[in-house]
Amino acid sequence: MPIFPSLSEQFHPDAPSAGHARVADPSTPTWRMGPGSADVPEFLAGPRARLDEFFRACRIFAEFIRGFRALHFVGPCVTVFGSARFPEGHPYYEVAREIGKGCAGLGMTVLTGGGPGIMEAANRGAREAGGRSIGCNIILPQEQKENPYLDKFVTFKYFFVRKVMLVKYSYAFVVLPGGFGTMDELFEALTLVQTRKVSGFPIILMGTDFWKPLLDLMRDRFIPAGTISPSDIDLLTVTDDPRVALDAIRTGVVTHSQRIKQQAKPNALLGEKR
Repeated sequence: MPIFPSLSEQFHPDAPSAGHARVADPSTPTWRMGPGSADVPEFLAGPRARLDEFFRACRIFAEFIRGFRALHFVGPCVTVFGSARFPEGHPYYEVAREIGKGCAGLGMTVLTGGGPGIMEAANRGAREAGGRSIGCNIILPQEQKENPYLDKFVTFKYFFVRKVMLVKYSYAFVVLPGGFGTMDELFEALTLVQTRKVSGFPIILMGTDFWKPLLDLMRDRFIPAGTISPSDIDLLTVTDDPRVALDAIRTGVVTHSQRIKQQAKPNALLGEKR
């Protein structure tokens, strides 16, 4: 039973499912070949001319506005994080696909980084279940193509702008196994919940064997050193069962039901539409 049936009823994907997306080859990690845009390393290379900094700030602001306008009416989202390197048929890919289907069944929009692997699987599951599937892609040195299971996607130049979008529109986070990028996204979400910048948002780790060493590190090192509180571990739901994940999502989302139901209406003067 969808939590928000009106959202799923409003949306009817009209594009047929495309073929399988290309999956990143672990032997050729394109992120090591360069930054993908000269503007980004220049931005991070220390002080620049004042006029350069001003215009770069304008470009960053414009990228935020473009993201806000594109995602303003996507509905309440569940963001799924995970590696781009798991191909179709891998157990983690299939788990992500089930998560996508389940989220669509709850009336939630599935939001991912828009690329291959886990991202593709979650978007694919949502599409197959008749739900809404959104991607926030990133410009890489060898362009990361958006996967073919997206109803809408936005491409960003700056990782930090993309990360804001992946968090801003979500009411739950599901994290599957991944690498540095996934760890970055996981700890960003954890920090936001821990510091109560966002509240009551479930963070679900799928794959107990994969996450066990990290959880052991938290219990055996972080807590004894006093760098986190024992209760901080309770911010995480760790499971192998998509049904447990979906129950946690359902419980968390219901606490925000009043806020979610207060949807903004499109403004024709601004050229907006759902």
